[in-house]
Order: sequence, then C-alpha cells, then structure tokens
Amino acid sequence: MSLDDVYEKELSFQTDRRKASVEFIKIISDLWYDKSIELVLFRNQLIDRNVSEILNLHEYAGEFVNKPISIFDSVEIAQAIKTLDLPPAKLDIGKLTYEFHLEDDKYSNALAFVSDKLKNAKEAKTVVPKDVVLYGFGRIGRLLARELMTRTGQGNQLRLRAIVVRGKMDQTVLDKRASLLQYDSVHGDFPGTVRTDIENSALIINGTTVHIISANNPEDIDYTQYGIEDALVIDNTGAFRDDKELSRHLQSKGASKVLLTAPGKGVPNIVHGVNQNDYDPNTVDIFSAASCTTNAITPILKAVEDSFGVVRGHLETIHAYTNDQNLVDNMHSKYRRGRAAALNMVITETGAGSAVAKALPVLAGKLTSNAIRVPVPNGSLVVLSLEVAKPTSIEDINATMKKYALEGDLVEQIKYSLSNELVSSDIVGSSAPAIYDSNATIVTEDGKNIVLYIWYDNEYGYSHQVIRLAKYIAQVRRFTYY
Repeated sequence: MSLDDVYEKELSFQTDRRKASVEFIKIISDLWYDKSIELVLFRNQLIDRNVSEILNLHEYAGEFVNKPISIFDSVEIAQAIKTLDLPPAKLDIGKLTYEFHLEDDKYSNALAFVSDKLKNAKEAKTVVPKDVVLYGFGRIGRLLARELMTRTGQGNQLRLRAIVVRGKMDQTVLDKRASLLQYDSVHGDFPGTVRTDIENSALIINGTTVHIISANNPEDIDYTQYGIEDALVIDNTGAFRDDKELSRHLQSKGASKVLLTAPGKGVPNIVHGVNQNDYDPNTVDIFSAASCTTNAITPILKAVEDSFGVVRGHLETIHAYTNDQNLVDNMHSKYRRGRAAALNMVITETGAGSAVAKALPVLAGKLTSNAIRVPVPNGSLVVLSLEVAKPTSIEDINATMKKYALEGDLVEQIKYSLSNELVSSDIVGSSAPAIYDSNATIVTEDGKNIVLYIWYDNEYGYSHQVIRLAKYIAQVRRFTYY
C-alpha cells in the first residue's frame, strides 16, 4: 500500500470517527432532554461537548483503563440505553463500554448486556424536584448558578429559583449581575443565554426566570411570594458560619434546608463521597460543604488510610490567590495577606489539616498543615507528605489510587492523571475535587514515607462537590451506574 493510500485510509477513518461522534452527541442530548438520563465518560461530563472534545475524552478513557475505548462502541452502548425504559439516571458509558469488552462472550449483543447491567434501575425511588435559592452571588455562587442552569434538563432534580444579594436593585445593577454570570475571566463564557427583567427583578437564564431578591437579613425574606416552597438555601456569602447564624435562614418562609459553602461550626462538615451518609437529611437541616482544600485531600487521605494506614503527616497547600487578599499592598487583618496577591507568594495558615478529622475522625491529631498563596487566579495544589503504617511502593500507591478512581464510593471525587506535562491551568474546569498526579508520586526506599501531589480547581471542582451534596440533602440523587 502506497503512502497516499495510507493517508486516504486515515482520512476516511477520521471522517467515520467524527460522524460517529456527531451521532453520539445526538443520543446524549436525546437521553438528557427526553428521559433525564445523563451519560458521562469515566465521570467526565459529555453534555454540551463538541466532536473534538468527545474524541479526546475517548483517548483519555483508553489510556485510563489500558484498553482502547472506541467511539463506535460508545455509540452502540448509547443506542442500547436509548431503547430501554429507564428512570432518570446518571450512567458512566466509559465503564459500561469497558465492561462490555471484558464480558462480550457472556452476552449476545449490546442490548442484552445493558439490560442486565441496568436491571436494578427500575427499583430507584421516585425523585421529587427541589427548589434552590443561592444566598450570595460571588465566585462560587455564580459557578453554582451556571452549573444548575446548564444541567437543569427537565428540572427533575435541583431547580434554581432565586438568588439573594445585598443593596439596591436597578437596571444598572441587574445588568452587571447578568454580565458577571455571562462572562468569566477564568472559566470563559457561560454556554447559555442571560437576559434581564427589571420589572420582575429577575434574570432570565436559558429562558427560565430566576428571581433576584435584595435583602440584608435572611429572616426577612418570604420566598413563598415567588412561588418557592420547601427550598434548599445554599449560603455562599461566608457571612454566617455557625449553627446559630445559619439557622436564621430557616426563619424565612419557604426555606427548609441550609447548605454552607465554607467550613461551619456546630454543623456537620461534609466531604461528599466520604461522610455524607453519617447524617440523615430527614433529621438534619443545616450542612456545611467544608472547604475546597478539605474536599481535595479528604478523598485521597481516605484511600490511603483504608489501604495503608496513616501514622502522621503534613500537607502544604499551594493555593491560588483569593478575593480576601489585596490587589496592591495595603492593610489587612491577617499577616502577609496585605501584600499584592498577583506579585507575591504569600505564606498563610489553613485549617484543612484539622478539618479533615471532621470527615475522617481516625485522622484526628495526625496532620499538620500550612498554605502558600501564589500568583494564579485559580487552580491549586496540595503536597501530602505522609508516614504510612503499611510499607508501599510507587507502583502500589498508584495502582491503589487508580482503583479508587475507577470504582467505589470515590469515583466522582478522584481523577487519576496520566500526564507527564500537567500544570495548574490544565486542571481548570475539572469537576473532580481531587486530581491525583500519578507521575509526581514519591516513595522512600523503605516504603514508609510517601509524597503525593493533588491538584484541584478550587472554584469549579469545589462547586461540583457542593452540588453533589445539595442533591444528597434534597434527596434527588438519581440511579447511578459507575
């Protein structure tokens, strides 16, 4: 075969792959908007992805499981899912495709395989949609709004109904709120539409009305005036941090549950995937989603503790600068944080080491911690230096983390990176709160001390953890197959 013939064959194959990706995207959309069934590929979101992104995710999936994951196989499995009568669900088509190849001698076709694997779906409980109010509209609040509105679908789970802000509301202020939602210097443009409705003091997001409520005190708000009942209030202001202050939300008419997007005092601090099942949302009304750093390290520490045992350790957080710091040198209530954030590395404290114990009590008193704020606007890294009870090796610790990223309770929390070139900007936009850098792992010769590098998008990854916890609190979790 001549080189020209080889080239023509390659072109033909790429055309077929891209055509199959277009078909795959169509099936993804049909399942989501017609049946509220969300497909993901090894926890990577597929909704609103383009052809090239779909193919790149398949390349990652193949490297992840050391076996080719073909777009043609994904289309076949997705078509089989589409023919089934399933309730609202979240299904990992990467895992399904991988397992189909492992068991292809057991099933006559893809439909028979999928029918067997998803046979328990019909036993899933009926989900009652939950109204959501965002109390505050800062960095996390806007990301939550974006994600909630992008993934609304048929509205079977969380329904964003209102956003509470401080200060007067006029056309100029409303336009600015809309612009901050529509455009973001770090995360790019919102993939949807945003219009203002000053007459009703609302934003029309993707054609859906979201009321903008101006209030200074949570107990003064009557949400029922806006048709909102039994709502989950997600407080992302940082103004209220303990059970007494947060309970003020429950004095509002129409509010029934509260979720704080920061570490809380006197309330359960939850890292979803680790300890949410310790607290029953039928009996607990106020929850905390802990901090972004706590959500990054706790899943990894749980995997290490369960597999090797943690004797003691230290974590150093290399964290993006935040709005709490000064743009130029100026007075600040804390040491060093007054220096210009975009020009300096700034040593500061973090409570992440002790906060882990709230989710994993077995680690109480075993960890010390500190933080360095660095001149990037988003994307952070934790260096975990641990002494383990059971000696290990680089191969063993990496294999363990890969297993946790592939199956079990932490598949949404741990992403396993294979890249030799990973840097902070690469992890911006990752929905996993912890990205395990497998190529950076260090283990001493005796196997008793390990150093792990955990990346995390301190805004986007954390926001997804908040939404996962919100779904648990609201009891709108769908049938899942991971």
